[in-house]
Amino acid sequence: MKERLVIIGAGGHGKVIADIAMKMGYQHIVFLDDKACGSVMGLPVIGKSQEAPACNDGNTEFFLAIGDGGTRRRIAQQYPLPYATLIHPSAQIGYGVSIGEGTAVMAGAVINPMAQIGKHCIINTCAVAEHDNIIGDYSHLSPGALLAGTVHIGRECHIGIGASVKNNICICSHCVIGAGAAVVKNIEERGVYIGVPARKKE
Repeated sequence: MKERLVIIGAGGHGKVIADIAMKMGYQHIVFLDDKACGSVMGLPVIGKSQEAPACNDGNTEFFLAIGDGGTRRRIAQQYPLPYATLIHPSAQIGYGVSIGEGTAVMAGAVINPMAQIGKHCIINTCAVAEHDNIIGDYSHLSPGALLAGTVHIGRECHIGIGASVKNNICICSHCVIGAGAAVVKNIEERGVYIGVPARKKE
């Protein structure tokens, strides 16, 4: 962990990221944001997102605090910076878990043994990724989302708040699983899925 963290995005997600970073012991935390100015949570907003490369001084890490997975992907590809992996102290991380750069694991989340979490993912408050899960880059498990064992989630997926996924299920990339939905069959076509059991929204 380096001394300084630059958080790109000073909205609600950025506030949660800053809180995790403070709890992890970062001493100097600043924001870049295209709209906000002044300070957020008492932390300075020092410029806009395009100024990120100029902040890369060798003693700084970065974090993309942006909710949309596609936007995170575009910025990460545009700015290949040293991105931090942030894990809240109350999260439970099992044996053999791998977590990619730029991913945040939030308060109360559980990632059980041998799960693989990709780059720039969000494992939100009290989400559960059970044993042997594979979560693709830029995906988001919303608060309270529950993934049973050996679930495979593709890239840039959004699993809604309180949604659940049965064990041994595969969900292809670029899918949205609505809040409270229950996925009990493989999903092989990108789209938005809602309901119990989850069905594609027309």
